[in-house]
Amino acid sequence: MDDHQWGVDHGTWSVLLKAYPAANIPVVQLRIDSTEATRLHFDLGRRLRPLRDEGVLIIVSGNIVHNLNLSFRSGPEIPYPWAERFDATVRDKLLSRNWTDLIEYQTLCPEWADAVPTPDHYIPLLYALGAADELDPLSFPVEGIVSGSMSMRSVLFGAV
Repeated sequence: MDDHQWGVDHGTWSVLLKAYPAANIPVVQLRIDSTEATRLHFDLGRRLRPLRDEGVLIIVSGNIVHNLNLSFRSGPEIPYPWAERFDATVRDKLLSRNWTDLIEYQTLCPEWADAVPTPDHYIPLLYALGAADELDPLSFPVEGIVSGSMSMRSVLFGAV
């Protein structure tokens, strides 16, 4: 079957291919319904949290800032100021464990609609927040903005 019949997004497999090239692990992919309230996605992450105690690795894939329409296809890698502001605000809210503000991302800064024109790339962060334990160490193994409008920030809960 092709991916559309399965309901599979290539974003999952492109990430896992690098981490598990032998494809020898079971994978369950969640469908993101971007028409639902952001709180629902966070709450679903909360319901997934007990799986961590069973040795299940929860990986989400998206971008904090993701605006392909405004991305640079060539030229210097200079981030838009609004992309930097939104990404930095999210970083600060993560570090202060302010999940409520992150769930209601439309209140984070005036340019939120430029940073998140569609929620499908931001919503995975909400699953991760829900699945995280408040005492988990938090780190950012990858940071930076590419093509002017694509945040590459990675958030790691747990192992440092």
